[in-house]
Amino acid sequence: MNSSLTTPSHSSLPNWRRIMRQHIAPILAALSLVSAAALPPAHAAKAPAAQPKVEFVTTMGNFVVQLDPARAPKTVANFLDYVKSGFYKGTIFHRVIPGFMVQGGGFTADMQKKPTRAPIPLESQNGLRNLKGTIAMARTSDPNSATSQFFVNVVDNPSLDYPKPDGYGYAVFGKVISGMNVIEKIVAVPTKNEGMFQDVPVKPIVIEDAKLLN
Repeated sequence: MNSSLTTPSHSSLPNWRRIMRQHIAPILAALSLVSAAALPPAHAAKAPAAQPKVEFVTTMGNFVVQLDPARAPKTVANFLDYVKSGFYKGTIFHRVIPGFMVQGGGFTADMQKKPTRAPIPLESQNGLRNLKGTIAMARTSDPNSATSQFFVNVVDNPSLDYPKPDGYGYAVFGKVISGMNVIEKIVAVPTKNEGMFQDVPVKPIVIEDAKLLN
């Protein structure tokens, strides 16, 4: 039986290699580039956590602390909230003990305690130690009582590291990276006892400003 359909001869077939080279291959190459651009590198390194810096301007000079939010996230967030709100302006270093630390951030020059926000959980088990130049949170005998007050260690104080001295330790959350000489001047000032307070500088050492640098 004859059929109206015919089979094309070999000579009439299109040149598929030429078509691939001229038309299809460029399209596939373009799609490959788009896919590669959309995918992240297989072993892309994670960006390091930012370490905010805060500069304290005091009547005895300036110093800068670098904070460690990776290890003390709640403490750093709390501290920065006080910095950004201007809370520390006009507060003093009210407790200064040579060979130990300088403490501030809670009282005005007339020894009036400033009202604070709610206390924060203790983060003393973060691996940071109370070494010379570190900044840590002050607290009462209640381990979860820290609010705004902080201290800077002027020597290594292993007696404050978790679990010492009372089973809880003191939470370090950063370190002084410039102006340690100012801290050393502060700790050397004459002190007095004033009512219920001890080791109070005779001449108030005022924090005139505390500002976030980055």
